[in-house]
Amino acid sequence: MGPLSSSIGRRGFVTAAVATLVAGASACYGKGKNAPEPVARTTVRVVNQGFLDRNIYVVRGSERVRLGTVSGNSTQVLTIPASIVQSLMTLRFIADPIGGRTPPASEEISVAPGDQVVLTIPPG
Repeated sequence: MGPLSSSIGRRGFVTAAVATLVAGASACYGKGKNAPEPVARTTVRVVNQGFLDRNIYVVRGSERVRLGTVSGNSTQVLTIPASIVQSLMTLRFIADPIGGRTPPASEEISVAPGDQVVLTIPPG
């Protein structure tokens, strides 16, 4: 068992929770009558309470996509590509410690376009 799991699971070291963003703040709007539909931005807010920097990945099925790096003792918001979250999807997150051992992963959680996932990495 790795040190990450979602808040909807029962293994709890790292918490991943889903919160819906305010529509006005999370969507990109075009102008004019032929403008495309608003595109909801889906994000993961990583709260890294540990000392090690972490490479953050999102996993859908067997596809793993790197979202970015979050420094130790910091918080950062990373965008999940729209190609990953086109509708309600089941995702898993990996917070791979730089210079550390096995990369921990969260349990699967359901994410919809426009959601913000909160991933908390505890100290230690």
